[in-house]
Amino acid sequence: MLIPMRAEGLEPPRAEAHQDLNLARIPNSATPAGQSMIAVMAVGEVTPGYELWHPNREKADVITTKFVIALLMFATAAIAALVTITGFSLLSGGGGMGVVCLIYAGIYALFGFLVARWSRGVLPVAASLSMILAIFCAVGADSWFARDKAGFEEALIPVPLIGLLVIILALLQLILIVAAFYGFSQEWHVEEERPIGSGEDYGAGAPPDPDAPQPA
Repeated sequence: MLIPMRAEGLEPPRAEAHQDLNLARIPNSATPAGQSMIAVMAVGEVTPGYELWHPNREKADVITTKFVIALLMFATAAIAALVTITGFSLLSGGGGMGVVCLIYAGIYALFGFLVARWSRGVLPVAASLSMILAIFCAVGADSWFARDKAGFEEALIPVPLIGLLVIILALLQLILIVAAFYGFSQEWHVEEERPIGSGEDYGAGAPPDPDAPQPA
């Protein structure tokens, strides 16, 4: 008795039926619909009907801290530029040091702009630069007052005034260091989702909930 058999190699291989890979995204009875939707959402994608907001940025103390830090940075940039320009010819190191000081002033002006736009990442960098600047100011302030004698080259403004500006700049750096670390701890970067159009129900300006239990 002969049994019919297929000769290997004489017939083309049979292709397997194509399976729709999107079936894995369809919720089934074993997978809740909510979990499946979360699984297919891309990282950073906002839930439909919601918007991202930064709750910490709407607090009054955080807004005040940001304003103070930005003001200190702009003040640092202005005073550093004023000292550099008025005493450019008297700086130790000549024109090269003057260029470095102007770059330093420009960096602080940039940091002030970034902080005004809620950039939290520049705060530790600004604090580190302020430590360096405070040391240079403390070391060099006395040399400006020592030039207030006859026979020394004059600056564009009285030399004692430049020395006073250097002392003020050093004090500003100490305040800026503390303010920068305090602002960094306020976590300006934290994001949360809230329903679109519900801004009045969130944040520091939200009215009290009438249904909330009142303290005894």
